[in-house]
Parts: sequence; C-alpha cells; structure tokens
Amino acid sequence: MAETNQFFIEREQNKYEVVIGLEVHAQVTSASKLFSSSPTKFGAEPNTQVSLVDAAFPGMLPVINEFCVKQAIKTGIGLKAKINKKSIFDRKNYFYADLPQGYQISQYKYPIIGEGKVILDMADGQKEIGIERLHLEQDAGKSIHDIDPTNTFVDLNRSGVALMEIVSKPDLRSPDEVNAYIKKLRSIMRYLGTCDGNMQEGSLRADVNVSVRRQGDDNFGTRCEIKNVNSIKFMQMAIIYEANRQVDLIEEGKSIDQETRLFDTKKNETRSMRSKEDAHDYRYFPDPDLLPLEISDEFISQIKDEIPELPDEKKKRFIDKFNLSSYEANILVSDIDTSKYFEEVIKNSDVKLATNWITGELFAVLNEKNLEISESPVSSYNLSKLINLIKDGTISGKIAKTVFEEMIDGDKDPQTIVDQKGLKQESDPKALEELINKVIKNNTSKVEEYKSGKEKLFGFFVGQVMKESKGKGNPQLINKILKEKLNG
Repeated sequence: MAETNQFFIEREQNKYEVVIGLEVHAQVTSASKLFSSSPTKFGAEPNTQVSLVDAAFPGMLPVINEFCVKQAIKTGIGLKAKINKKSIFDRKNYFYADLPQGYQISQYKYPIIGEGKVILDMADGQKEIGIERLHLEQDAGKSIHDIDPTNTFVDLNRSGVALMEIVSKPDLRSPDEVNAYIKKLRSIMRYLGTCDGNMQEGSLRADVNVSVRRQGDDNFGTRCEIKNVNSIKFMQMAIIYEANRQVDLIEEGKSIDQETRLFDTKKNETRSMRSKEDAHDYRYFPDPDLLPLEISDEFISQIKDEIPELPDEKKKRFIDKFNLSSYEANILVSDIDTSKYFEEVIKNSDVKLATNWITGELFAVLNEKNLEISESPVSSYNLSKLINLIKDGTISGKIAKTVFEEMIDGDKDPQTIVDQKGLKQESDPKALEELINKVIKNNTSKVEEYKSGKEKLFGFFVGQVMKESKGKGNPQLINKILKEKLNG
C-alpha cells in the first residue's frame, strides 16, 4: 500500500494494482412501486404492501410509474450523464424463490441514462470516475432464513420496488476511492431527493467487481463480483480480502475464475456463490407488456428546472462567497442536512465561527451520541445565538464551551444559560484594569523579569488575570491593557 489513496498489493517480486467497478442499487424515493400502486414504506408487516402485479398473478400487467422515470432522469442530470430519449424495458430471466414472475423487469441494451461522471475529492487531488449507465429495474422480494430452523419465509413487500442501478466504469483503484465514491453518489442523490441512501434499510447497496493486475499492465485481470454489500466498511473489507485472494492465486500460478461471490462479514472473507453469468444466461428480451419509453426534450427541460444546487456547485459557492477552504467546504456540503444547517446558522451569525463550531464542537457531540445532524440536540437557531454572544463579546470562546454543554440538554437558549449562571464576560476596561493592577502588584519580581527580556512571561500574567476574573475576563481587552501596563 502506498500513500494517499493509492492501493497496491506487494509480493516478493511483484506489485499488483487493484481495479474496482461498482454496480450500485439505489432505491428510488417514491411512494409507490415501479409498475404498481403498492406502497413502499419501510418496516411494514411482511406481505402487506403487495398487489396482484407484485405477486405476479396471471394476466396482471405492469404500468410504468412516471414519477420513478422523473427520479431516474433527475439522477442522470446530477451525474452529468446523457439522457436517452428512448429506452426499453427487458425481461431478465432467472429463478429466485422471492422473484414471483421468474424474471425481473430491467433494462439491458437501451437504458434510460447513458455515460456520466462523478468527481471525487481525494487526498492527492480530484479524480473523475466514469459512469457507464443508469437503468431502472424492479427489486425482488426478500427471503428470510433465520425465523424457522427448517423453512425459508418470503416477504414480497420489496417485490417491484423501483431501483436505479448505477454502473461505474472500472476507474476505482482503492478502498478509499470506493468510500469517497459511495459517499459522493449518496450525497448527490440526497440533494436531488431521488434516493434516501439509508444503507441500513437496504436503500443503497452495491455489487463490487474486483480484479488485479501487475503494476504497469494495461490489460484488466479476470474480475469477480461480490454481491449485495450493504455498507461502505464491508465493501472496503471485501475488496482488500478479495484482491489478496486473487494475488495469491496468481503468485501460485493458478487461474482466477470469473464468478459471483458473497462476503461473509463474520469471517471477513469472500466465498464462491456461483459462476458469473453473462448476458446470454439471462435470456434478455424486450418486455412485451411495456412499450418503449420515449422522453421528449420538453419533459427533460422541465426536470432540469427542478434541479437544486448540487454538492460541487455549492462547494464552489461556499469557497467563493464565504472564503472557506476547500477542506471546510467539502465537509459542509458532503451531506444535504449539514449544508442546510450551516446556511441556517450563518443567516444571522459569523461564517468563520459557525464553520468552526459546526465542524468542531457540534460534530463531536453528534459522533459521541451517534446522531445525524438532522437529529442535532442543538438547533441551528440557538447555535447562531451562541455564536453571536461570542462575537459581540458577551462571553468568551472558553465560556461558550461551558454554555454549549448546557445547551445540549434540551436545546436550551444560550442567553438564558448565561444570565442564570452569571457567565457574562467582564468587558469593562476599568474593572479589568483594577484586576491587572492587583496582579502586577502581587508579582513585582515577575514584572522585572518580563521587562528584562523574558517576554514569554506575558502568558503568565494573562493567566493570573483570568484567574482573578474567575474566567470571565475579556481576553482581548486583558491582552491590550496588560501590554500597555507592562510595556509602559
């Protein structure tokens, strides 16, 4: 392994590069399914969100959900991809116990979205990851194996739920890049409102394609696909294990079989599931119950008008308008809820202080309590008030941290806390001068040392004055008056 985001596997004589491509399955944010009006709410009782279409009863015909089509086009625009004005739904034939039709309605040769790109901000600069395509398809149901020791149960609530399969080009080269790619993809879709990205609910999962090749070789190695990985951490672990497994086989003079594998999260290893299917194995053919999907320029134009400011554009604005660093802007735009919170705070308060408090104290609390910023125990309104109390000199930054700790318990008003606990900063020059005079009088030998050249003692005097003020003295004023007294 090398520095930054490069990832190599080394053996005695050889150095191998890892090549990764992802097929991300993103559940479309929609109240109903792709070809039926059944609801899509997560957590419903098993088999309560299933229509006759979802259960594949004979004679039941699919009807395309226009809203899901719009969501796919929105996502394509967000990925700076080509929108195909004509696309075709195909039947992908395979058998699963939880796939009632015996085939999945998907798209093969003519997807709704063509080539696009995602820009990653990595430690060693930006990197462009190509998007091969985005196609719409219906999800299968869910087989449940752990309720009964001898029977498998089937829940068809997910059967027919709309998915966007986003296929990357094999441009990813490390677990770090995969981490950045999934987060950026999730961020774009959350900004667009096309997928909520909740991996724990199965809304976002990926098939991870991994191959290895000797450094400097332009040809791709034989790839293996790791199916249905539902967390970034597991994706990274699976890539590292699988890449090392393939390198070991090559080093032993063995060949790598193209196959589909599963990642065992308990054993931290991939294991063979089945030989990798090719397109002909699925016997794709156009679904006879669905006409080709034809989209007009006007329809696309209307959707473009609905596109909000996306992460890359928002980052540029934050840098240009607020003079934030690229690093700060990246953090603040990475999640739509974070960017919203930030913009609400800075409506009425200092940008620099807001940036520091959100990415510092607030993030620390959220991490400790395992909360999303949308669940923040401190509202954007009250954080803004706290920042203003610092800015106008009512409290110091140090006192603010004490106030903030109180605010966490029930989103308390910072001004009320300051008043009740008597935490207002002492900013009266005359009162501070009295304290400074007292400190100077009690430390005459230190004053002589300072005046003889030991300027580092200045910090000692500041500390003593702060102690006399019980931590409430205005640090800027104390520094100013002290300098005048000691240098006078």
